Amino acid sequence: MSTLAVIGTQELLIVAIIGLVLFGGSQLPKLARNLGRAQKELQKGLAEGQADASSGDDDEAS
Repeated sequence: MSTLAVIGTQELLIVAIIGLVLFGGSQLPKLARNLGRAQKELQKGLAEGQADASSGDDDEAS
């Protein structure tokens, strides 16, 4: 795995500080909630796509 994929405490702290500066303290919880929902939807879509792809492969084989 690439070393670029590792996110440490220092990086998270920098991102949090930038987020506070850009969005303010009151907007960060709303932003984090929306990002969490988007991530959940993305994972759900990827899982559905993989399920469709694997079921499509079974149909072509028979």
